[in-house]
Amino acid sequence: MCTTDHPPRDPSEATVSLTINGAPCTAFPNETILACARRHDIYVPTLCELDDIDHTPGTCRVCVVEIVQEGHEAPQIVTACNTPVREGMAVATRSKRARDMQRLQVELLMADHLQDCATCIRHGNCELQDLAQFVGLKENRFFDRTRTEARPIDQSSPAIVRDMTRCVRCQRCVAICRHHQKVDALVLEGTGLNRVVALRDAEDYPSSLCVSCGQCVLVCPTGALGERDETDRALDMICDPDLITVMQFAPAVRVAFGEEFGMAPGTNVEGQIIAAARKIGIDVVLDTNFAADVVIMEEGTELLARLKDGRRPTFTSCCPAWINFAEIHFPEVLPHLSSTKSPQQVLSTIAKTYLPEKLGVSAENVRVISIMPCVAKKDEAVRPQMIQDGQPETDVVLTTREFARLLRREGIDLKDMEPSAFDDPYMSEYSGAGAIFGTTGGVMEAAVRTIYAVVNGRELERLELTQLRGFEGVREARVDLGGPVGEVKVAMVHGLGDTRALVEKVLAGEADYDFIEVMACPGGCVDGGGSLRSKKAYLPLAMKRRETIYKVDRVAKVRQSHKNTQVQALYRDFLDAPNSEKAHHLLHTHYEARRRDLQHTVKEIWDDITMSTMVY
Repeated sequence: MCTTDHPPRDPSEATVSLTINGAPCTAFPNETILACARRHDIYVPTLCELDDIDHTPGTCRVCVVEIVQEGHEAPQIVTACNTPVREGMAVATRSKRARDMQRLQVELLMADHLQDCATCIRHGNCELQDLAQFVGLKENRFFDRTRTEARPIDQSSPAIVRDMTRCVRCQRCVAICRHHQKVDALVLEGTGLNRVVALRDAEDYPSSLCVSCGQCVLVCPTGALGERDETDRALDMICDPDLITVMQFAPAVRVAFGEEFGMAPGTNVEGQIIAAARKIGIDVVLDTNFAADVVIMEEGTELLARLKDGRRPTFTSCCPAWINFAEIHFPEVLPHLSSTKSPQQVLSTIAKTYLPEKLGVSAENVRVISIMPCVAKKDEAVRPQMIQDGQPETDVVLTTREFARLLRREGIDLKDMEPSAFDDPYMSEYSGAGAIFGTTGGVMEAAVRTIYAVVNGRELERLELTQLRGFEGVREARVDLGGPVGEVKVAMVHGLGDTRALVEKVLAGEADYDFIEVMACPGGCVDGGGSLRSKKAYLPLAMKRRETIYKVDRVAKVRQSHKNTQVQALYRDFLDAPNSEKAHHLLHTHYEARRRDLQHTVKEIWDDITMSTMVY
């Protein structure tokens, strides 16, 4: 797991005595002032700090407090996030001097931050705006528009926009990319007011190490990092009377969307999403879960063939950020990747081939709009392999965040929508196995259910394979598939930091598996880089979303992909059989090596090591 767990500590170990705002407190040895204050429910403003990834660089200086230490007569102003407590220390978080310093720091942060907040994707949901309100900022004496507007805006990626006119140099993005995802695509360059987040050893995203996982976007406190907004493109298609718009939404979206509209985290809003889509003018609403069931049929059949031929391991291929990671960082594993397209691309392909035949409409007029908790899906949709005869399989990908903005533009509040149900008779039914694609381990569990049935001619007695569930970064298990296949060794990994370590072991011959599921985002799609952002936290809602995903599976009438009657009809009427010639032509793809090699000078390495000591 990428986030850092903080197990409860024994209160008897809190042996340091101090006061905070005049009240006696106890602290753990070497505990920071900020951590101690939080344990005692005392608020200290922060911006660069992010506790659940252990990121406390002290660069924003917003968490300044006033302290008096034993042996020091004069009070000192220090940053609470990285200053340890000391015996007898007196801390004042709200003294006049501390408050004035906090306000000054926020004013200085705003000095080269673009002031055009109304056009920012974080407007109304911005940690910097919150701070400005907290410190009572009423003016900005130092704003230099010319200097600010001269800072770079990088729109070279189909997935992510990097806008340095809104960056506050908190370094959260660098930390999550380097230390947790272990991609190391971002770096701080320049000095002083010219210090910006840049792409390491690259001028643009296509030539960089970035894999579009979007985790940097999740931790950014402002609008400096965001998805490429395509809501207007989607609206153009929806409002065009000559087009037939098909909308699909991913398994994770239904459990990671309601909180944006004031509903409890983890609420299943599938019915409300369907109703909202119809209200904005979508012609056909489909479920990516249906395509997940199809993926299991294709990938499971492919896996059995590989096992028979002794080709191992097989890696899953439904996560586009993982595909990018493999192509750029480990092209040696490409022959081991399943060739099956992701559920998004499978549904889009079928929606432009099979569905028009059934509906009696022209495929040329069909446009597929995809709602995904993932920015890498934008990158996937424009891959050359996903464009047929000059036309993309998926026309527009909207992240969960964009979909929320689209509904608001249309005056829709999701919690006020009366839930509706899917009514397409061809491509909307899904099994519980398709639903659990939205969380780490779900693809593996869904595949095992179907592969077992194919091998043995009977259903797996215990459908919920708890040995495949869990939230550790890497999990492994042995599963007896019976028949000629017998026992297989499988692994599940989520988060690219743990993925890198696992792949290196596989390539070194230190790990031996038959089947490996990879999710680039910690927690899987329920915490994808396109999902809703949480202030002051990285992945605070992962478990609630995950619980609801499993509940969707538990109450489903059909829980195995091969028992989905619409999937059965698809193969009977259109594809013939899993991995048939037609199925392989439409639903499988290939990958291309794009290795990037890094070379660093001693000076560059030293700058990275010392970057958090920079004072801006």
